[in-house]
Amino acid sequence: MHKALKIAAVISASLWLTACGKQDDGAQAQQERPPTPVGVMIVEAKSQTIQVELPGRSKSFLEAEVRPQVSGIITERGFIEGKEVTKGQSLYQIDSATYKAALVSAEADLARANAALESAKAKAARYQTLVKTNAVSVQDFDEAKAAYKEASASVTVAQAAINTAKINLEYTEVKAPISGRIGKSSVTAGALVTANQSDTLATIQQLDPINVEIAQSSAQLLRLKSKLKAGKLLKSDNATVTLILEDGSTYEQPGELQFAEVSVGEATGSVTLRAEFPNPDGVLLPGMYVRALLNTGTDPQAILVPQRAITRNNKGQAMAMVVNQDNNVEVRIVTTAEVIGNSWRIVDGLTSGDKLIVEGLQKIRPGATVAPQVLTEDTPQK
Repeated sequence: MHKALKIAAVISASLWLTACGKQDDGAQAQQERPPTPVGVMIVEAKSQTIQVELPGRSKSFLEAEVRPQVSGIITERGFIEGKEVTKGQSLYQIDSATYKAALVSAEADLARANAALESAKAKAARYQTLVKTNAVSVQDFDEAKAAYKEASASVTVAQAAINTAKINLEYTEVKAPISGRIGKSSVTAGALVTANQSDTLATIQQLDPINVEIAQSSAQLLRLKSKLKAGKLLKSDNATVTLILEDGSTYEQPGELQFAEVSVGEATGSVTLRAEFPNPDGVLLPGMYVRALLNTGTDPQAILVPQRAITRNNKGQAMAMVVNQDNNVEVRIVTTAEVIGNSWRIVDGLTSGDKLIVEGLQKIRPGATVAPQVLTEDTPQK
């Protein structure tokens, strides 16, 4: 029994010594392991224009709905649908026979009124002489003067009637109020139209230049004003706007911001901005959905880092790996703003001079000793 206990004690001591030897060998091997090489960039702060991407829709610069101003039958259409028309061009001809007759009648009324005026004027002149000799009564003279004034007013009314008849006759030729591209015609020759009807005959839109109405939420606007007030952003004097089309391409013509609405839409909670763009080739059409890039200000101390250098932890927080003075890896929780190109703009968590690890992240862990290699623009990415 004692002999068996002695043998067990010897075996246990041997196992313990073996385990200690392996731990010592592992620790020694870890200490002798060379630092992991990593690629780093030196964080720099520089001035950067900050842009915001907002949704918008294109809208014609000018738009005119063509409606008749007199009633009648359409006898002729003078344009090709979808083509350009010029201001003053004849678009429709309304049957003018009744309006020509109305003008002739008005001219006859004027002639009759002029004749009555001449008679009344002569009578008033005679009575003015006769009243001095008591050949006519003062009452008769007053009535003659009143008749003369009434005849004069009738002439004015007749002249106004002629002007109205001429205007109505001109309105039988429906002309383009603006230059632009005309759309589909809602009527054909032979159709009956009425003055100031609700249905349009056609619509003309001026597409060069063209407007883009952009929606910016009131919350975005408040944050922007807060940053400008705090000095985190400097106000930009550049009102240039860049468009991203529905297919993802960038519109080649830059636009200019014209104005911002002074009220917030109750239904959308957003402020409407309007930008104007040249459209010589007619690429932009009214109603197209676009994305607009606007300059919101300038960050005088912007820190931009490659997107690949920023990862997320289990809590969803953005974090970066930096190398400290002892060449050990540190984890920094950072606050990101927007993506500019292929980089994140960092607003908190990094400072100028930090050595940010951008390559070899998969081979390191916090606290590990590394051999940093500063990367330049000419250094090939691994």
